[in-house]
Parts: sequence; structure tokens; C-alpha cells
Amino acid sequence: MSRWKAPLPKSSPYITPAGYQRLELELKELWIKRKAVVEALSAAAAEGDRSENAEYIYRKKELRGLDRRIHFLQRRMPELNIIAENPSDQDRIFFAAWILLENDKGDEVLYRIVGADEFEVDKHYISLDSPLAKALLKKTFDDEVLIRNEYQEVRYSVLDIQYGEAFIAD
Repeated sequence: MSRWKAPLPKSSPYITPAGYQRLELELKELWIKRKAVVEALSAAAAEGDRSENAEYIYRKKELRGLDRRIHFLQRRMPELNIIAENPSDQDRIFFAAWILLENDKGDEVLYRIVGADEFEVDKHYISLDSPLAKALLKKTFDDEVLIRNEYQEVRYSVLDIQYGEAFIAD
């Protein structure tokens, strides 16, 4: 039995200006944190036997995690396309749109379509690569989409489409 896994498909290279700024800020903070971790690691290494030094082992692990994230951001950020302009047809759903949907139970849900590097569940940001976002692209007011997976089937109706940093309720 092989342990080989097929590589995941590459995520979309699109990002909003605010999302890119967050990645830049994260990278700067990681470099600052890395400096502090290296200093703590040096102090722990100076204490003597490293094989039983819990502080040394912890700091090495922390440094590896920081380096992994820094390396990822340094590779990923140059590949990203910052989409700053709103589309000319703002009656259709495209990247960076806020969409107010109504599901088949009558509940209203609000989502914003963003890049894969900036989606956040708490902010109702969904990735452009998600099944819901893919189904919503190019839809307009009163259009319906059906999302199916192995567990359920949900129908959504588009109530409102807006562009900008925040959704403004009517």
C-alpha cells in the first residue's frame, strides 16, 4: 500500500488589496517573532545538554514552524494577482462580491467571495475555489443555485449583490 497522495490542485491566485496587506503584515510580524525565537533558542542552547533541554527542543520546533510559514508566504505572494477594481457589470457575481442569499429554509446568509489565501469563516469570507463560490459566479439577482454534497442538498436564491469592503444593508 502506497502512501503517495496526489498533489492538491493549485488555489486561485487572486486576492483583494486588503487581503494582500494582511499577508504583508503577517510576514513582517513573523520576521520580528523569528528574531525573538532565535535569541531564546541561543540562550537555551547555551544551557548545556540539548538532548534533554525542553526549552531548546520547543524553540527549535517553533522556529521550524515560523520558517515554514515565512517560506510559504515568500513563495506565494509574488504569484498573487491583486484585484483592486470592481467589475463593470455589478449586477453579476464576480470576485470580491458580497452576496446576500436566502436558503430553502428561508434563512438569509451573507458571503463575500475572496481569494483562497484570505477566506475567514468568522467574517463570512468564502474562497473563490469553494463549491458555493464556483456555483455563484456570473449569477445575478433572483438566480438560484443548487449545492450538493454527499450529505445534503441546499438551494440558494440571490437576494443582493454589492461590491466594496463592507456590505451595506438597505
